[in-house]
Formats: sequence, structure tokens, C-alpha cells
Amino acid sequence: MTRPRSPYRLDLLSAVPAYNRKARKERAFERGQLVYYGPKPDYYGIGEVKRVLERYVAVDFRGTGSFGVHEDVFEPQYLIPIPKSKLSLL
Repeated sequence: MTRPRSPYRLDLLSAVPAYNRKARKERAFERGQLVYYGPKPDYYGIGEVKRVLERYVAVDFRGTGSFGVHEDVFEPQYLIPIPKSKLSLL
């Protein structure tokens, strides 16, 4: 079985494990913000924040990663905002 290819250049995003200091940094996510799953960007792809629910963030990935996930809910330390410097490159 062949893994679907993402329309994004996920190789440009660095893997940031949840226990890493960069991932634990306190940040507020907002609706519409573009993010990725820190430990492995290619798993989920690039997603848009849909809702922030107390301790969780709901993200719509539109099936852009190798897992084909459309929407999932994460604790904030697993999500990394897309750097503005890389948006045009993706």
C-alpha cells in the first residue's frame, strides 16, 4: 500500500518532540492559525485550528498527512505553529 503524498513540503518543518523545551513553551492558539503535529509533521500534515477547548486544541488537517486524518484534538504541547518565514515555501 502506498502512502498518500502530501501537497505540502513537510520536510521543511522540524520535528519537535512533546517533551522538548520548544514544545513546552506556553502559547495561545487561535482559530484559523496554521499548525503541525510537532513530533512528526508528515503524520498529520498541516492543519488549521478550529476550536480551543480549555486544555485542548481541535485541528482540521484535511487529510494532508500520511495518516489521512481530517480532524483531531490535541494537548497544546503537541502542536507547533507554522513559522511565518516558512509559509510561502510550503
